[in-house]
Amino acid sequence: MSIAENRRARFEYHIEEQFEAGIVLEGWEVKAIRAGQVQLTDGYVMIKNGELYLIGCRINPLRTASTHVNPMADRTKKLLMKKDEIRRLVGKVEQKGFTLVPLNLHYKGSHVKVDIALAKGKDLHDKRETEKKRDWEREKGRLMRHSVASRPKD
Repeated sequence: MSIAENRRARFEYHIEEQFEAGIVLEGWEVKAIRAGQVQLTDGYVMIKNGELYLIGCRINPLRTASTHVNPMADRTKKLLMKKDEIRRLVGKVEQKGFTLVPLNLHYKGSHVKVDIALAKGKDLHDKRETEKKRDWEREKGRLMRHSVASRPKD
C-alpha cells in the first residue's frame, strides 16, 4: 500500500533500476506517516561513508506530538540496505553519472519502506517528449469516450 509518491521523479529522470530500502524512523514520524503527513517531492538520496541517507523528505509532525519530543520535519533519515547492494550503487553513482532518487514510500507488512531508483537526468527535449505523450494519451482517452457516447444505440 503506497503512502506517498514522488511523481516528479519519473518526469525529471530516466529510471534505470529500482531498489527497496528500509528507513530508520522515530516514533512521531511513524505516526505522522500513518496520518499522511509526508512529502517526497524534493527528496534525494545521498551516499556518505558507505551508507545511504534520505534528504529532503518532509514529514510534518502532528499537533498531538508529545511535549518531550523535538520534531524536525526535514530530518536526514538513514536508509537500510545490504552492503553489497550499497557498494554496487556507489560504483554506479560515482562512475556513470547516475543519481539516486526516492520514488515512493509504502508499507510492507508493518514496516515503512522506500523505493529508490538509480536514475539519469532527462534533457529538456526528453521532458517535452514526455509531456507530448501524456497530452496525447489524455486526448486519445477523451476522443474514445466521446466516440462511445455519440454512437447510436441498437
